[in-house]
Amino acid sequence: MTQSTRSFADIRNALLAGEEVALVDVREEAPFAEAHPLFAANIPLSKLELEVLSRIPRRDTAITLYDNGEGLVQPALARLADLGYSDVKALEGGLQGWREAGGELFIDVNVPSKAFGELVEHHRHTPSLAAEDVKQLLDSKADVVVLDARRFDEYQTMSIPTGVSVPGAELVLRARELAPDPKTRIIVNCAGRTRSIIGTQSLVNAGLPNPICALRNGTIGWLLAGQTLDHGQARRFPAVSDKTLAIARADARNVADKAGVKRGKRNDLHAWQAETTRTTYLFDVRTPEEFEAGHLPGARSTPGGQLVQETDHYASVRGARIALADDDGVRANMSASWLAQLGWEVFVLDDLRRQDFSEKGPWNAPTPTPWQVEEISADTLRHWQQHGSVAVLDFTTSANYVKQHIPGAWWTLRADLSSALRKIPAAEQYVLTCGSSKLARLAVPEVEALTGKPVFLLKDGTASWIDAGLALESGETHLASPRIDRYRRPYEGTDAPREAMQAYLDWEFGLVKQLARDGTHGFNVI
Repeated sequence: MTQSTRSFADIRNALLAGEEVALVDVREEAPFAEAHPLFAANIPLSKLELEVLSRIPRRDTAITLYDNGEGLVQPALARLADLGYSDVKALEGGLQGWREAGGELFIDVNVPSKAFGELVEHHRHTPSLAAEDVKQLLDSKADVVVLDARRFDEYQTMSIPTGVSVPGAELVLRARELAPDPKTRIIVNCAGRTRSIIGTQSLVNAGLPNPICALRNGTIGWLLAGQTLDHGQARRFPAVSDKTLAIARADARNVADKAGVKRGKRNDLHAWQAETTRTTYLFDVRTPEEFEAGHLPGARSTPGGQLVQETDHYASVRGARIALADDDGVRANMSASWLAQLGWEVFVLDDLRRQDFSEKGPWNAPTPTPWQVEEISADTLRHWQQHGSVAVLDFTTSANYVKQHIPGAWWTLRADLSSALRKIPAAEQYVLTCGSSKLARLAVPEVEALTGKPVFLLKDGTASWIDAGLALESGETHLASPRIDRYRRPYEGTDAPREAMQAYLDWEFGLVKQLARDGTHGFNVI
């Protein structure tokens, strides 16, 4: 009889041997963030089919699933089998089994990257300044530039006064243009610690002559110091000159070489993609706008700073091969330098030509062939709501639902369907929606099986209702499931309690010791 589980020891030994490991937590993000192994990838059962094909592309990858006794693993095993995955097993004893076997458990999300950032600061003593000191420099009109290493949308939500948006992978490419005088002090910030540490150390590693430091503890540290953030700013990095580009390219290549980044060509990529025994990820680390204007066929848009910050979300098979593409020789090399230090086998594609970036438009996740279901228009749904017994189930994220939804619609977690339907008044027919209808479509046969009633899909999702100019509702008006689909980060938004922010910083400070206890990370700080 074939063994249907893998043990903690099996996973640990595979990690230490550098084998491909896909350890998948099928719970929602909030419970995942409460406790999980270091290299667990969170792919919730609710949206498994929409995410797994890009995150675990090879169908015979050794996949191990776990939950914490919620009963999610068995349906996940069945769904992955339907998608053609052939080597999927359950973790022996689930999360509790991992704990009882002596496995280290981590809280929060994107933990490998955050723990690595703390290790970098620990080994390199990355320079930093307290919020009070940075404010004093700004108030005195000192020769300082503040570079915000987060995504542009995060920067727009809240930013340090005078700060310019320069997402992480752009820093080495752009910093000399923004601070051409070597006496100008460069201060790098993010919301907490990781991206400011990595961003600052990127500039140090690249050999910029300026005094460089991180804003200690980011915007959290700024708020804890009683200082005020800006909101809605739109300062972005400028284009770079040929001279700046040439210097940055040489700097980035030096850093990549020191980190052990490997070199690849187009022919290598084609050979890797044809391999059946090894996973290869192809990531484009430029800005989303550049990606949409033209990219390599099959590449995924992963702006480099976010790729280093959220590696587990994009490359969910630990031990896989990663190939990076850009069109400047800076951003791929700098991103790769960090991935190599994070323990990945990473290649930069060196011989790319303009014509290779032939595919246009945004990245679209590969998804299974959609169910054929009966669709209705927004006008039809409105008519049914006025004249009959119809229940609307909304499978979008809870944050989107709270922001705006169809009046009377029930917010529902797909993995929680049977429980949710007990809270929703029985109806003669059901209409399912989400932002675009992709996730809702997957739930149609499940709702049919549970209710025995006709189930329809709102064509093009709630977006079609909004486009039709129909009335909307907001707030937690009809929650059929608990809002556990997303973990609220303590550095998110503008209303986080001081205690939560401080606790988050304290947790980050403790990650180096946790890494040592775990012993599987394979990180190597240059």
